[in-house]
Amino acid sequence: MAVDYDAVIIGGGHNGLVCAYYLARAGFRVGIFERREIVGGAAITEEFHPGFRNSVASYSVSLLNPKVMADLRLAEHGLRIVLRPLSYFSPVDDQRYLILDRDADRSAREVARWSARDAERLPEFHHRLDAMVDFVRSILLETPPEVNGGISDLIGAITLGNRARKLGIQAQSDLLEMFGRSAGDILDQWFETDALKGLLGFDSVIGNYASPYHPGSAYVLLHHVFGEVNGIRGAWGHAIGGMGAITRAMGRACIAAGVTIHTEAAVREVKIIRGRAQGIILDNGQQIDAKTVISNVNPKLLFGKLVDDAHLPPRLIERMEGWRCGSGTFRMNVALSELPNFSCLPSNGAAEHHGASIVIAPSLDYLDTAYSDARRDGWSARPAIEMHVPSVLDDSLAPPGKHVASLFCQQFAPTLPDGSSWDDHREKVADLVIDTVANYAPNFKGAIEGRMILSPLDLERKLALVGGDIFHGALSLDQLYSARPALGYADYRSPVAGLYMCGSGTHPGGGVTGMPGHNAAHEILRDLRDKRGAARRFAPRG
Repeated sequence: MAVDYDAVIIGGGHNGLVCAYYLARAGFRVGIFERREIVGGAAITEEFHPGFRNSVASYSVSLLNPKVMADLRLAEHGLRIVLRPLSYFSPVDDQRYLILDRDADRSAREVARWSARDAERLPEFHHRLDAMVDFVRSILLETPPEVNGGISDLIGAITLGNRARKLGIQAQSDLLEMFGRSAGDILDQWFETDALKGLLGFDSVIGNYASPYHPGSAYVLLHHVFGEVNGIRGAWGHAIGGMGAITRAMGRACIAAGVTIHTEAAVREVKIIRGRAQGIILDNGQQIDAKTVISNVNPKLLFGKLVDDAHLPPRLIERMEGWRCGSGTFRMNVALSELPNFSCLPSNGAAEHHGASIVIAPSLDYLDTAYSDARRDGWSARPAIEMHVPSVLDDSLAPPGKHVASLFCQQFAPTLPDGSSWDDHREKVADLVIDTVANYAPNFKGAIEGRMILSPLDLERKLALVGGDIFHGALSLDQLYSARPALGYADYRSPVAGLYMCGSGTHPGGGVTGMPGHNAAHEILRDLRDKRGAARRFAPRG
């Protein structure tokens, strides 16, 4: 039987592109098969209204790993990232607002307008957060130790423990709290200002269908602060041309390395012969032979649709039935005739705060109520919203004098509690989102010329995000590190020989990081270069 590829990758999202690049650079024949007409997954840019373009799902840059960027030479392939001039602007009502910035002194001055006590405590909070972030960064590009692995995995676990001990007692205690407690409890312990706690707490519900008072929400906050832009840790930036500029650069890097990219090539099934993955079958019936198959889709899709249960141990089938997806996200883009003018900080034209992450989350109670509303009614009467206006940094996205805004909104039930479809409610809920922003920027509603609406159901249909989940699975303690996607399979391998995983459903999780693709490629190359090792690693693990 002729083999078409050494490795085929199911799904052309950014992690699939990263994984393909490393394999091709090592000399292997690699093919990517993507069901849509473009690669990029959730990191794409599209025109949504005549003359207006914007990032479709993911919308800001920080978590993209510097090593991945350097290895793929993304700058040489056209990627340019600019820093946001201001970190966060949070309108609280028609007179008050809060600003946080990379400049610690400025943040302290802004917080002091609300509370001298909180301004004094803020640097220590960030100092202790940074210690935890450094530890998390140290394990991002490493394969998690397996709980039932061999001697190398035992050594890995011991090394991790020793690394944690070097943090010191205070940082170890803080890290334990971050994994076990809620963000709300921790922030209430540190601060007294509702606006500050709401703004900091918003990171704990990004992509997390939960209250900030749910245990484990503190880790989600931590997950969103380990990034960097242009060498500045914790910063957020904008990719000129939108998030699609990242995956376009990755695509160019892949092609230059020899990867073959197939679009409009949906995969129906992983072809498994005598217990080993030996290729894929496309929706049109075409069979593609390969020595290795790599999945860049949600593990719930891989093991629930593409692999027959007969090839899976009962423990993994049960795990995937309980795999929690659904990030409570409602995503919109709007075309604007003019910039939003906020009552609390009015301006004539573009101002510094228009280039910030604009966060509507005036308190932890606001975030908690948003979640309880969604659990009861399907969506929040007062949703939490992060808005970006990238056209103030990038004039390629809108016609001269006009703008685009991204609206990333929480909390919206992945499945509506009354059993109805999001198709029946998406327009009125979009109106609610617009009205929420207009409460703070009264001209916003009248400035809208067009809009793109993506409910949780739309995100699933368009981008294969199960339940609208931007992370391919909740970032909860039972779905992290050695348990992502399941105990015994956190090393990017599956129970089927020759079948691997490289998507956000593996360590270290979601966001446009490239790290799952990087890490998976490392393990796959070990096996491709060492067939004896591959056979040993693929011993049955029930």
